Amino acid sequence: MTGSKQLPLPLPAREALGREDFFVSEANAMAVALVERWSEWPGAKMVICGPRGSGKTHLAHVWAKLSGARIVGADTLAEAEIPDLASGPVCVEDVPQIAGDRPAEEALFHLHNLVLAQGHSLLMTAEREPTLWPLVLPDLKSRIMGAQVARMGAPDDALLTALLAKQFADRQITPGPEVLSYLTRHMPRSHAAARAVVAALDEASLAHKKRVTRAMAVAVLARMAATDDNGTA
Repeated sequence: MTGSKQLPLPLPAREALGREDFFVSEANAMAVALVERWSEWPGAKMVICGPRGSGKTHLAHVWAKLSGARIVGADTLAEAEIPDLASGPVCVEDVPQIAGDRPAEEALFHLHNLVLAQGHSLLMTAEREPTLWPLVLPDLKSRIMGAQVARMGAPDDALLTALLAKQFADRQITPGPEVLSYLTRHMPRSHAAARAVVAALDEASLAHKKRVTRAMAVAVLARMAATDDNGTA
């Protein structure tokens, strides 16, 4: 059966998080380079910041594979066994989520100190850079300010095309090049939009029992634009 005749099946999306699945462009090249040279981080710590869906979690998994680190959400730290967690490299995701939560901030403070004292490395992620994190614990804030910052930029054409291709591949969908070309030229230029557009096309493909086509992409983008204009969810 040829690709043009294949009908969509409701298969689960499986997100690929390996280094070979991470596309490098000018928008993220510096962050990737810093992660790959993690043993050279000043003070053995770094922050990756960028918009939601920009690839921070993917890059954190790349680093975890390189360093043997564990990845935890900041909102789990208050209940975590900090000495055990600090026995190796650690990535703490979405640090600003615990701003104002004193037990969680204190847990991160102790984790930071123990990880570094034992000669390991600490990676943190957030949407915005640390100067904008509303942390309330002064000692924690001052220590995080000493971390190197790697910024993930808005996607250029090459990265947006790669993001779309990866999102489709995670859902086991293989659109034609004309679909990717149309989406790259006409969709909102953000990582979150790439995820939303592919999810909407997957849903439309399943609903109509048809493969993803350029015409379907045109219709989906028009519907999403109309929804945004109307201010509806």
